[in-house]
Amino acid sequence: MNATVSAHKDQSTSDLYEGDNPKFEVFKYLTKGSPAPFWLFSGVCAAWGLHKDEVDLSLITISENATFLLTIKDEPIGVVRVSEPDYVGGPKAIASELAWINMLHELDGVNLVTPVPTVMGPYVAEIHQNETTKWSVISTKFIEGTVLEDMADPSSCYRVIGNWSAKFHKSARSWTEPYGFQRFSWDLLDILGPHPRWGRWEDAAGLTPAENKLLYQAMWEALAYVAKQPRNRQTWGLVHADLRPSNIIQRPDGQFVVLDFDDCGYSWYLWDYAASLTFIEHESYAPRLAYEWVEGYKESGELNDADFEMMSALSMLRRLQMLGWTTRHRADALPDGLYAAQKPGSLMCAERYLKDHNWLLEEAFANRAETQPPEPVDSRTMEVISQQ
Repeated sequence: MNATVSAHKDQSTSDLYEGDNPKFEVFKYLTKGSPAPFWLFSGVCAAWGLHKDEVDLSLITISENATFLLTIKDEPIGVVRVSEPDYVGGPKAIASELAWINMLHELDGVNLVTPVPTVMGPYVAEIHQNETTKWSVISTKFIEGTVLEDMADPSSCYRVIGNWSAKFHKSARSWTEPYGFQRFSWDLLDILGPHPRWGRWEDAAGLTPAENKLLYQAMWEALAYVAKQPRNRQTWGLVHADLRPSNIIQRPDGQFVVLDFDDCGYSWYLWDYAASLTFIEHESYAPRLAYEWVEGYKESGELNDADFEMMSALSMLRRLQMLGWTTRHRADALPDGLYAAQKPGSLMCAERYLKDHNWLLEEAFANRAETQPPEPVDSRTMEVISQQ
């Protein structure tokens, strides 16, 4: 999920190891700042035409990918992402991710990470660990700045996140994908099926029978709504799927840059709303973030009355998906205290959802109306939400 070059927490050896994935055991004994294994170092230098005596390749972090900082003569120049063999569909799927990024670079007012091609031309290198194991590797240009996740109050960036989401969606609806383009889907079975991509929320530690029942009720109610909604070019297509503060850097000049596209795939366009609130739907500031996202989205896109119900249902499903994610990741993969908040926060969200599907959006616009003069508030949107 995260492959950023700023805001890397100090982590111990075991913290960095993706314990449920034996393929990452090759990196198990690396700590943050450790040099890359020689097979990887040599492969990166060969693929990108770098002189070994000038290059350092040091570990940043490990999540779904292993990420390394690339420096030349002590100057950071890039970030190298090493993907688990076949995690997202292999080199073709990763090349498709980069093709979409390169297309999105054409959008006005959007700043994105820049992939760097290998000396042979392709953007993806296959680097052999040994005779039987090879890894898909890409490199992107280094971006200096601060990850927005480090901000005490990220609400100021959510209007940008909503606006850019709308621009991505508008572009995806009209884009003709190149031959051979392939990305996975974030469909219901991928999110919460018997074998979801990131783990089952039912396996979260310490859930009582009553808590399980509550979460199941919320899940089935949200699923029932989403399953009935039309799936067409207007509602379903290519989405970023993780456009949130941990994947955006603010450069020294104040401009934002989107970093991470490795979760991009096919889903409901409004899945990007749900993803923007990942892990924090329970927080007291979440309604403020939701308000800013909606207002930003409307600057470049459209939202109708049915969209708010869909956004709320998808947000409930995302919350459960990420509770499952915690069963396969260590606590220090998240900011301090956030991992421990996932179970109680999920229970709170489920209870609120069953009482009122649009509870978060209703609070978003109600709170805004109380704290701001009436002029900035979109009274039409408030009326639509309150009537549901």
